[in-house]
Amino acid sequence: MDDVIAQIRQFRDERDWKQFHDPKSLAVSISIEAAELLEHFQWIDKAQSAQHAAENREEIADEIADVAIYLIELADVTGIDLKSAILAKLKKNAVKYPVEKSRGKITKYTKL
Repeated sequence: MDDVIAQIRQFRDERDWKQFHDPKSLAVSISIEAAELLEHFQWIDKAQSAQHAAENREEIADEIADVAIYLIELADVTGIDLKSAILAKLKKNAVKYPVEKSRGKITKYTKL
């Protein structure tokens, strides 16, 4: 992951964009890019979404990458180790969603 972070920093810094990449702006950008990803699936059902994803793989990959780049940069700018944050959150989720209560269910943890 360190090499990816370094490449994101280099890309940003070569363009003198760090001045625009504060936590708020990066969070907004994540939301905008996530909406662009979601736009691919607007108005289609589950079966159509699988077909659309297969037919538009490169465009969808680009949107996923945009979300990931901004997310990685937000973590970097805020000093959050993304890998550690993900692993910690998985542990919290394991407590909230024990297998025996949540397997095969979409119920929120507050209602399990």
